[in-house]
Amino acid sequence: MAQYAVLIYAPDSAHSPDATPEDLEDCNEHADELTDSGSMVMAYALTPRDMATSIRGLTITDGPFLDSKEVVAGFYVIEAPDLDAALAIARTNPVVHQGGGVEVRPVHSGGVIERTKETTG
Repeated sequence: MAQYAVLIYAPDSAHSPDATPEDLEDCNEHADELTDSGSMVMAYALTPRDMATSIRGLTITDGPFLDSKEVVAGFYVIEAPDLDAALAIARTNPVVHQGGGVEVRPVHSGGVIERTKETTG
């Protein structure tokens, strides 16, 4: 089955260090639904934009790479039979109904890199 990355765009990440369980309730319920349906492959929530560090050329700066209204707040990978099915799944993300959006992109290649004791030192 094909895999699709779902990038979550929002004004900022809901996963701040001082986030309460109530702050994360919609995100957690959505993740549980996708996991229970068998479509979720992996998911990562990112920290708020002010915790980002960006590199461009030889310059390192605090903050996200681009100063924009929305940032990538997190991403997950789903399995779906085709793009239409992936879009239907992605459309259920709570951020879509809270003024943000998601971007769905087919995964070309990759996966979790297994590390052995020899490669990790």
